[in-house]
Amino acid sequence: HFEGENGPSVCCSPSDPQASPGSGLVLHPNLAAYGQRRESFLYRSDSDYELSPKSLSRNSSIVGELHGEDLIVTPFAQVLASLRTVRNNFTTLTNVQCVSNKPDYMSMCLLADESYQKLAMETMEELDWCLDQLETIQTYRSVSDMASNKFKRMLNRELSHLSEMSRSGNQVSEYISSTFLDKQNELELPCPQQQQQQQQHGGMMTQISGVRKVSHTSSISGGTGNRFGVKTDQEELLSKDLEHINRWGLNIFKVAEHSHNRPLTCVMYTIFQERDLMRTFKIPTDTFVTFMLTLESHYHSDVAYHNNLHAADVAQSTHILLSTPALDAVFTDLEILAAIFAAAIHDVDHPGVSNQFLINTNSELALMYNDESVLENHHLAVGFKLLQEENCDIFQNLSKKQRQTLRRMVIEMVLATDMSKHMSLLADLKTMVETKKVTSSGVLMLDNYTDRMQVLRNMVHCADLSNPTKPLDLYRQWTDRIMDEFFHQGDRERERGMEISPMCDKHTASVERTQVSFIDYIVHPLWETWADLVHPDAQDILDTLEDNRNWYQSMIPQSPSPPFYTSDGEGGPHGEVEGRPVASKFKFDLTLDDQEGQGEDSGMMDTADSCDNVTLQHLPCDQEGAEMTTHDGSPEET
Repeated sequence: HFEGENGPSVCCSPSDPQASPGSGLVLHPNLAAYGQRRESFLYRSDSDYELSPKSLSRNSSIVGELHGEDLIVTPFAQVLASLRTVRNNFTTLTNVQCVSNKPDYMSMCLLADESYQKLAMETMEELDWCLDQLETIQTYRSVSDMASNKFKRMLNRELSHLSEMSRSGNQVSEYISSTFLDKQNELELPCPQQQQQQQQHGGMMTQISGVRKVSHTSSISGGTGNRFGVKTDQEELLSKDLEHINRWGLNIFKVAEHSHNRPLTCVMYTIFQERDLMRTFKIPTDTFVTFMLTLESHYHSDVAYHNNLHAADVAQSTHILLSTPALDAVFTDLEILAAIFAAAIHDVDHPGVSNQFLINTNSELALMYNDESVLENHHLAVGFKLLQEENCDIFQNLSKKQRQTLRRMVIEMVLATDMSKHMSLLADLKTMVETKKVTSSGVLMLDNYTDRMQVLRNMVHCADLSNPTKPLDLYRQWTDRIMDEFFHQGDRERERGMEISPMCDKHTASVERTQVSFIDYIVHPLWETWADLVHPDAQDILDTLEDNRNWYQSMIPQSPSPPFYTSDGEGGPHGEVEGRPVASKFKFDLTLDDQEGQGEDSGMMDTADSCDNVTLQHLPCDQEGAEMTTHDGSPEET
């Protein structure tokens, strides 16, 4: 029912001879990439890094013409693969594949003589394994939660190993766990001084904070006649910068320099012109420029990372990902408009501190949004509120239905930039990709709203975590900026007598080691999955990511940091820093949802031991990326 004024999906049946190139995504195996590039930790076994006997028994079970040998890691896709093995075994055991009326007794005799019992037992084991998996599914949870829980367990094991290697490894583990895993908030009670300060800040809770009157008279005068929507005396240099608007790795820092620090306005103006969106949706040029200047003014110039440059970078990255050949003609114009708009507003009025900081300090925003995706909800509220400012409603000519649909899509995409939702997003995308590989003919038909929104949520998430996939000189600038922002939060926490958040202590943070781990455990698995979806379109991005990872690896100081524990099990002479005790060793706690999924004898964990990687071997048959993440969940540099 979302297809009405949203515009019909361009996708159609793969059997349709008139189908456009975007009618379906053919999910190819990345055989060449697998042979040349490291795989992420998701492809390690979920049971002591070794394939279990059950996993081995399923290795060569899937048949299809489009794929060679593919490795699947999501539990639901593994169940489907296993059931296909059962079906193939059943046809062999019963000889039902014979077209003649007479059974092939010779074949039956041969099987009974040597392999019949063995194949029957293997088939029974496959069925038992499938039943075990299906019995752990909770009826109110998505099947992709099976993958999410599995990935969290695997990441926990990786981080536990990392934390035992060194003091900096422990801090990196704490950072990744606290930022990218959706866990129950452990509140730090504010001190009396903080409570007194907060009580002095009265005000209506129904009012959206952060929205303020901004005058752009001088900027807009003649603005509609400017080539890029902004007034600048360096138009030729800006023009050269924006020649790369359709390329991955646009130098947004140069754009800011040549646009009088209006990179978001001129990038959005150029993208909308490039895509003809202003004509398509009848957006008056002066209204568009007014809104963009107003929006850009609500990004804080004194925030090192989550500012208008980051918004412009994510918007341009989203624009590029929307243009990937594999997704050609998949999305409607309204969906494209929503994705680019979501990227532009996704961090507006960001204060430069994390969600957890706002929760721990009992801030007004945390109270307003009940500690749930605090900043992301605020960004949405401010972004939509600004549309009500004078001459700012760029959606004034959309129908009521279009506005409602666009708002719903934008809300979904911006909420997905909460980094604590990372594992769920990754699991959803990987489960969808692998399930489609196992079923049908390996063609992913994005012909419904739900599937397309799942791709768009992950697209904006990828754009938000794209800093490490950009040219190294840009990536390093983003890293410097995010670390400055982290350290500023750490200073505020130190002043308040709070425990300093992971990676926010300028005296102990290891920038290079953090970047390597950030890529290994967060960015690489995400972009690896995205590249699988749009193969081969993102291979260059993966190559750049690996090169950048290797550079930061080479920059890690050679002298090892002190081990977390000394031989006697106690902290060494550096047990305290700046008069504060060193944080306790990293420890991962399952969330309540994870615990519920374990069942009575920790069934979920036992099942996990069998949920190892499964190789899809498709044989002919009759069936078918700076970035360390931001505290609020913006990923992009670190």
